[in-house]
Amino acid sequence: MNIKQATTIDEVIQLLDEIIEVSIQEQSAIGFFTMLYREVTVRIKEGIQNDAFQNGERMEKLDVIFANRYLKAYYQYKAKEKASECWEFSFQQAENFWPIVVQHLLLGINAHVNLDLGIASAEVSTAENIKDLESDFNQINIILSSLVTHVETCLIKIWPTLAIILKLTGKIDNFCIDFSMKTARDGAWKFANEFVVLPENQKEACITQRDKRIAEIARLVSNPGYFVSAVFKFIRLFERGDVAQKIMDLKMIQEKKEDCVVV
Repeated sequence: MNIKQATTIDEVIQLLDEIIEVSIQEQSAIGFFTMLYREVTVRIKEGIQNDAFQNGERMEKLDVIFANRYLKAYYQYKAKEKASECWEFSFQQAENFWPIVVQHLLLGINAHVNLDLGIASAEVSTAENIKDLESDFNQINIILSSLVTHVETCLIKIWPTLAIILKLTGKIDNFCIDFSMKTARDGAWKFANEFVVLPENQKEACITQRDKRIAEIARLVSNPGYFVSAVFKFIRLFERGDVAQKIMDLKMIQEKKEDCVVV
């Protein structure tokens, strides 16, 4: 299979649209994260156009490198080639009945922020100027964080009774806190600063080691403990609509700028 790569942010959005359409046709849960990621990309594009970033040209370059890592992993997986371990696990879970939509989203965010964002940030920087990127790096994470909150809000709106039970036990809060965007952001920035100073011949080994660590986090997201897993299974049994319908719901919600999504 041809591994498609983007050269501009518009091409990124176009390729994400293609994956979403394929996911709808194939009833693939891969489309859940792709839909969320498309919204992130659109917001970054709008931020560049509105001068929300310190360096718009650098930000588009970072966005393209960042997206191409996801696109490469996706096309490798579809071609039955070996993708990075954390993405491989995320895509495999998309073939599993039990994960709920929020878990699919978190698996994608885990791989893309904890692995890909640090690498992309280092690739648009040097050891001497990476500090200049920090403000724009944080701006990306503000966008991502707002969308994670968007997902958490939907859990409460669509399953209010379960949300009350989970909040009373503290379990859902613990689940989300354990996978907080602040932790992911800080880890990605630390990794970017470590990665950018490495000699070229050490970078591949560093990525492999990091990938294995992020895959372990993915396994925790997939299996967050007996109680939360049991509740998520209960939610899954009562989810409405097939995968394609849920992707379409996500698309409709984003187009209408509503403040919750399906779980």
